[in-house]
Amino acid sequence: MSIRVLRGFTRPLPFTAGSALLLLVACSKPAPKEEAKPVDSSGAAATAAPAADATLTAGFIYVGPKDDYGYNQAHAEAAKSVSQMPGVKVTEQASVEETAAVQEVMETMIRKDGAKLLFPTSFGYFDPHILKVAAKHPEVTFYHCGGL
Repeated sequence: MSIRVLRGFTRPLPFTAGSALLLLVACSKPAPKEEAKPVDSSGAAATAAPAADATLTAGFIYVGPKDDYGYNQAHAEAAKSVSQMPGVKVTEQASVEETAAVQEVMETMIRKDGAKLLFPTSFGYFDPHILKVAAKHPEVTFYHCGGL
């Protein structure tokens, strides 16, 4: 189970979320070295289908609207910055209550969208909701910005 709690950050949230994502991408395994390409009978290199781009999907979940001029909007602006990073796809859900509804949203982001990184941003999402979902999905990293 991988749960990170972001506490006492002194930088604006877009920097924090972006930094966390950059760290995750930077620490991933390097791509395997390119092998020699096969050559056809004419001596020309044979062409292969291009490999699909590796994409990291990050999910952001907000307790209120994304345009509240406050906490949720700060996270939404971070998500927008993160979505502009190469190799990153962002999925978002706003106005999710601090009930089992957030567990359903996290499960959907993991199963349907393929999220491997989640930012459930509300304090009330942590216990028991993040803890329950994280226990079932050790392959997913959860960042909780609520500060327990």
